[in-house]
Amino acid sequence: MTKRFALIGAAGYIAPRHMKAIQETGHELVAALDPSDSVGIIDSFFPNADFFTEFERFDRHVDKLRRKGARLDYVTICSPNYLHDAHIRFALRNHAHAICEKPTVLNPWNLEALAEIEQETGCRVFTIHQLRLHPALITLRNDIHSAPGTIHDVDVTYITSRGHWYSSSWKGDLAKSGGIATNIGLHFFDILTWVFGPVQSSVVHVNRSDCAAGLLHLKNARVRWFLSINAAHLPEIPRQKGQRTYRSIQVGGNEVEFSEGFTDLHTESYRQILAGSGFGLDVAREAVQTVYEIRNAAVSPLEGDYHPMCKEV
Repeated sequence: MTKRFALIGAAGYIAPRHMKAIQETGHELVAALDPSDSVGIIDSFFPNADFFTEFERFDRHVDKLRRKGARLDYVTICSPNYLHDAHIRFALRNHAHAICEKPTVLNPWNLEALAEIEQETGCRVFTIHQLRLHPALITLRNDIHSAPGTIHDVDVTYITSRGHWYSSSWKGDLAKSGGIATNIGLHFFDILTWVFGPVQSSVVHVNRSDCAAGLLHLKNARVRWFLSINAAHLPEIPRQKGQRTYRSIQVGGNEVEFSEGFTDLHTESYRQILAGSGFGLDVAREAVQTVYEIRNAAVSPLEGDYHPMCKEV
């Protein structure tokens, strides 16, 4: 049976991946919302979808659909991070499941409230943790779990250059995005705890508007991590090649190659959700808690073990 979707945040960077996933799984986008009307991409997927730039009119439309027996089955949420909680609540109140981009919420206690609403409505909240479906990372996890008790040395470096627009947008506002560790790093922290186990302790060595770094002790790993949106932090070789992004995970000095295989992970995420599985609030909790604690931690001096890039910034 074809499921009926609405999409909040249709003009965002990630929204087309969700439109593609809805289309490729054989379902229908019936309504979309975004304050920006630069959403011509909808025509490539669902040209008959109703579109709204005001939440109030979108809310009224969804309510009318429900009252005439054509309610939504799912609401996909690609809005700014600080709005996820409210938009998930909107979905559940309208008796629709929520499919949300990371982070599910900014604060851990919001998960408890959402779990209560799930119980009240019988609807679920799913987060897109697509890297958990990446074949190379699944292999890594299986390898790590085959040798329990081993403590691995891990270095994570992620530099994704952003222009001056970033600091002027909601992404540059700590209260709205959660800062660097949340906005660009949460999917790495989710993968790290999924592969190596829960956080035992955390130290933050750098916490600036353009970069952050620290040391995580996980059940089966010591992780030195560095995140940045500053192109000046790119290593020399990718900079010479004109690359603006550098992504590296090293385990025991060996690079984990996962640069390929991203294309269809959103579609696969949707397939699993529609089949009755998917990543719920219980899965989201560890990463949300981790980045919340990083965001609110005092910065420690560069003593003992720390990521080599800390000396460069």
